[in-house]
Amino acid sequence: MVAETRSNSVFRRLLGSDASILQLAVITVVIFVLMTVMNPDKFLRYYNFESITYVMPELGILCLAMMVAMLTGGIDLSIVAIANLAAITAGIYFKQPGVAEALAAGGTGAAFHVTMGVLIALMVGLLSGLLNGVLIARLRIIPILATLGTGQVFAGLALVLTGGPAIAGFPDAWTWIGTGKLLGLAVPFWILIVVAAVVAVILTRTHIGLNLMLIGTNARAAVFVGIRSARMIIYSYTMTGVMAAIAGILLSGRTNSAKADFGSSYLLQAVLIAVLGGTNPAGGKGRVAGVLLALVSLMLLSSGLQIMRVSNFLIDAIWGAFLVVVIAINYLRSAK
Repeated sequence: MVAETRSNSVFRRLLGSDASILQLAVITVVIFVLMTVMNPDKFLRYYNFESITYVMPELGILCLAMMVAMLTGGIDLSIVAIANLAAITAGIYFKQPGVAEALAAGGTGAAFHVTMGVLIALMVGLLSGLLNGVLIARLRIIPILATLGTGQVFAGLALVLTGGPAIAGFPDAWTWIGTGKLLGLAVPFWILIVVAAVVAVILTRTHIGLNLMLIGTNARAAVFVGIRSARMIIYSYTMTGVMAAIAGILLSGRTNSAKADFGSSYLLQAVLIAVLGGTNPAGGKGRVAGVLLALVSLMLLSSGLQIMRVSNFLIDAIWGAFLVVVIAINYLRSAK
C-alpha cells in the first residue's frame, strides 16, 4: 500500500496536476502498439524513426509557438508565413555576389555568412512577431484578424522577393542544420529539444510565463494586480515569431530550398496539436510536455498510415477525427 502511494506521488510529480498528460501518454503508447501490429516489418525500422526526427522538429516548434500565442487567449495564423519569409530572406542574402563567393571559398568566411544568415532569419521572425504583438496589444485588433492579415502580408512579401519560384542551393552548413547529425541524432531533433526546454523554463520559472497564464485566465484581474498586459502580449507574439523563424530555418535546411507556400498544411496541424496537447484556446492553460506528447502521437500515427499507403487526404481526416475524440473524452472526464 505504501509502495503504491509512493508510485502515485512520483507520477503526479512527473505529470503534474493535468491528467490530460497521462491520457496523451497512454494514447501515444496505444498508437505505437497499433501501428506496430498492423505493419511491424516497416514501422519498426530504424530508418522510419530516424526520418521522423528530421520532419517532426519543424512542426513541433510551430506547435510550441501556437501554444504560446494561445496562452493569452489569442492565436497566430501567420507563423507559417513568417517561417517562409525568414528562410527566403536568408536565401536572398546567400545569393548576393560577395556572399556567394565567400561561401564557395569555404573556411571562416563561409561560417561567418551562414551565421549572419541565421541571425537575419531570426531578426525577420522577431520583427514579424513584434508587429503582430503591437497590432494586438496596442491597436486592440482581434488576434485572429491581426495575424490573418499579417500572414497575407508576409506571404505576399515572400512572393515579391522570389517572384514565385523557390530559392534553392543553400550553403552546406545551412543544410546541415536541417539534415545533419550530432551525437548520433538528427540536428533538428536537438534543436527541438533546446527550444522546448527554453520555452518550458520561461513558462514555469519566470514571471513572464506566470503573467501570460494570468492574462489568459482573467485579463481584467491581471490588470488589477499590476500586470502590464500589453507588454506581455507583445513578448508572447515576439516569441512566436522567433520560433517560427527557427522552424523556417529547419524546413529550408531539410529541403535545401525556400518558397512562399512551403508548409501550408502546418498551420492547421499546429493548431490541432496545440489544442490536443491540452492548450486552452481561450487562454490560461498550456504545457510543453502535453504539446510534445501530442506531436509524437500524431507523427507516429501519420508515419504508420503513410507506410500503409493511406491517402494524405484521409490522414488529414483521421487527424481531425482524432482531435474531436480526444476533446470529447476531455469534456466527459471534466463533466464527471
